[in-house]
Amino acid sequence: MDLSDALGDWPSVGNNQSGGPWPANPTWPGQPATNPTWPGGQPAANPTWPGGQPAANPTWPGGQPAANPTWPGGQPAANPTWPGGQPGGNSMWPGGNPSQPTGPGSYGPGAPMPAAPQKNFAVPYEEKLPGGLFDKLLITIKGTVKPNAEMFTVNLSAGKDDLAFHFNPRFNEYGRKVIVRNSFLDKKWGVEERDAKQFPFVPGQPFELKILCTNTEFKVAVNNSHILEYRHRLTNLSSINTLGIYSDLTLSDVRVEKLH
Repeated sequence: MDLSDALGDWPSVGNNQSGGPWPANPTWPGQPATNPTWPGGQPAANPTWPGGQPAANPTWPGGQPAANPTWPGGQPAANPTWPGGQPGGNSMWPGGNPSQPTGPGSYGPGAPMPAAPQKNFAVPYEEKLPGGLFDKLLITIKGTVKPNAEMFTVNLSAGKDDLAFHFNPRFNEYGRKVIVRNSFLDKKWGVEERDAKQFPFVPGQPFELKILCTNTEFKVAVNNSHILEYRHRLTNLSSINTLGIYSDLTLSDVRVEKLH
């Protein structure tokens, strides 16, 4: 099976099934273009207003307003007075200054949205996956292989004892480069899988690793090239709830998303 088979007819995913705040539009290698056609045909560049395009300078009901219309009751002063007196330059809004919002949901119009919390990408790296895995969950790992790397590992585990997917690139196993895949279930290792189309990792070089979970297998792509599949040996996907990354690499980004 190659990547084109994997992407042929996946249905879209609805609401987040795992409880996590997944970004909306992650992509797998070969994903369709970012600007698909609008339903019913692409809208024209300058669509017309219902009933005809409005004039360049439409008339206000009752006549065009004057260039400097008068406020009801008279033109307001340039610096109108706040009820109870003009506020000072650093006055406090009732409950706090609006330019310096505080507390959850307190940002207002014109105020910046709060920044997402920064992750610590120190290795070893572990992240909980609330609700476990599900079909079309995509894990993207960006990092750099250390110059003298011997190996690194990505594990997807269930609880404390079971490894559903052990992904282990080895840079010098008796003079060979190999990507070992396996599972550790019921306190014992299964049969290793070692065949792969390529070994895409280079000591000292950056990489982007994608692991896509489907209902039947994990699909793995590196640097936008599909390299292998691994059939599920632990089929209760919702029980697979921890991502771990270890050994000879540095991390720059780890994302867990749902693929549309």
